[in-house]
Amino acid sequence: MVSISKIFLISLAFFSGMGVIGHLYEEEEEYHNKDPREEVIEAWYMDDSDDNQRLPHHRKPKEFVSFDKLAELGVLSWRLDADKYETDEELNKIRESRKYLYMDIIEVCPEKLSNYEDMIKKFFEEHLHIDEEVRYCLAGSGYFDVRDRNDAWIRIWVKKGGLIVVPAGIYHRFTLDSSNYIKAVRLFAGDPVWTAYYRPHADHLPARKQYVETFGLRESTAHAINDDAIHRVDEF
Repeated sequence: MVSISKIFLISLAFFSGMGVIGHLYEEEEEYHNKDPREEVIEAWYMDDSDDNQRLPHHRKPKEFVSFDKLAELGVLSWRLDADKYETDEELNKIRESRKYLYMDIIEVCPEKLSNYEDMIKKFFEEHLHIDEEVRYCLAGSGYFDVRDRNDAWIRIWVKKGGLIVVPAGIYHRFTLDSSNYIKAVRLFAGDPVWTAYYRPHADHLPARKQYVETFGLRESTAHAINDDAIHRVDEF
């Protein structure tokens, strides 16, 4: 005759096993539901430190930003196969649907970019463009920083396989991370225009006003533009 204690132990083992199975099932579901972009693009709110711009600059505690939050600011993203970018049908579909006719490749590192330190500092000055800035990382990684609705900085870490669209009119900046290297495809609708308009002198531009209106931001006080606020550079 089986004792009550044995029945209890058998039942406990059974339900414990069910719990383990349930936990494994939940992990499997979480894995399959994971956004594939998470492996190549991460975003978080930055701290206020002026230390080395190539460091992550997380807040304490860390505050990560979702892809939905980025989309609310007009920042779009995809994960693609960087090893087959020349023949990638998914990339071709994106280019066709968004009319990205121009394409080239840029490498940013001390060995490939003349006046490297000066250019990195220039990329990191807060500015906007009157067209989208579209970058597809083929190797290495870098940080794209954008302003949110409250003017706080969000740092977007783009790694190999990540494609990002920074909308026209948003204030942003770029820097490499501590790896000091990125190779990226640059896409453009029409002929490329590398003009950067620096804050606050760009507040009056139609592209800025359209961005503020579309995404519900607080508009800054407009300033008269001057030649010092416009720079034509080989924009990353």
